[in-house]
Amino acid sequence: MKVLVKNQLIERDEAKVDVEDRGYQFGDGVYEVIRMYNGQFFTYDEHIERLYASAAKIDLEIPYSKPELRALVDSLMKANNIGTGNVYLQITRGEQSPRNHVIPSTPPEAVLTASASEVPRDTTLFENGRKAILEEDVRWLRCDIKSLNLLGNSIAKNKAHQAGAFEAILHRGENVTEGSAANAYMIKDGKLITHASNNLILEGITRQVILRVADENDIPVVESGFTLTDLAGADEVFISSTTIEVTPIIEIDGKLVGDGKRGPITKKLHDAFTKEIMKQCGELAVN
Repeated sequence: MKVLVKNQLIERDEAKVDVEDRGYQFGDGVYEVIRMYNGQFFTYDEHIERLYASAAKIDLEIPYSKPELRALVDSLMKANNIGTGNVYLQITRGEQSPRNHVIPSTPPEAVLTASASEVPRDTTLFENGRKAILEEDVRWLRCDIKSLNLLGNSIAKNKAHQAGAFEAILHRGENVTEGSAANAYMIKDGKLITHASNNLILEGITRQVILRVADENDIPVVESGFTLTDLAGADEVFISSTTIEVTPIIEIDGKLVGDGKRGPITKKLHDAFTKEIMKQCGELAVN
């Protein structure tokens, strides 16, 4: 398996991160996960725009132009012969010795690392749905930055796993924000309701596509957010991310959502989302 370290393709077992890299010690960096189908990137430009935007929000300069970065990512994909899978890339602020919270006036060279892996579509996610739990959102207040600081997300996701669930739906008090690793939505009376795009959630790329296809299919979208009480009375609930597309939530904390099956609007949205994938990446194999 080949990976990227800075601008070099090397074998996975040769990759090293310095012990005083700020990404390793402070979580000082940003990342993206980009999905591929049929050897083609889906929404590549949108992911890269978000990567550079996240970096700008923490005053981190990415040492590659967007065309240079694209060439590096393309070389990684080809070296690993990825058909349907994921490319993970991150940029850290780089090595600083001695360790210091304060960023030096002359910043260290930022470090790019990236890997690619074959990950088939799991159609059972989209068709059968998954269970979720509710968990208080204790993360920091800049969730709009796709940073390496994912401890809060990881703790919540692990609690879901321990409970036999797929995802933790997070809430700050009564107000639902998103999932530990996904955006969250509910359907009520034919309307698609989700949290507003602000500092309390990540503006998902998949979310952007979903809201667009909802509008194109005459499904009203409300971005005013919803409460735990609203969620308990939802007709349908689903989550979305780059890797899980549009996944229904059929049970929350042991209580069925609707009839415990994927709802018609969730299905309609995923069908429309799948068409968007095929526009960019070609026909999708049926598993």
